[in-house]
Amino acid sequence: MTIEISKQARSEAVASIERYFLVNMEEKIGNIAAGALLGFFLEELGPLVYNKAVADVQERLQSRISELDIEVHEDEFQYWRKYDSKRKPR
Repeated sequence: MTIEISKQARSEAVASIERYFLVNMEEKIGNIAAGALLGFFLEELGPLVYNKAVADVQERLQSRISELDIEVHEDEFQYWRKYDSKRKPR
């Protein structure tokens, strides 16, 4: 699976990589090299991050699903209880 990002996000990511190299590595990296590095990260590490995010979402959804019966539970056979509670003793 190829992870695609928008042109705007790609442009901002490349600029961020260029800045990172300048600030932390004290060397300049060109736009093409930064773009290639971004492509490598998306292809090599992107699926790792994506799969972790999917697993986290699945865990969260399973937790919510397990609570579903509590949230939407309705007691059964309530007609006569309601009926009897509405009738006033004579």
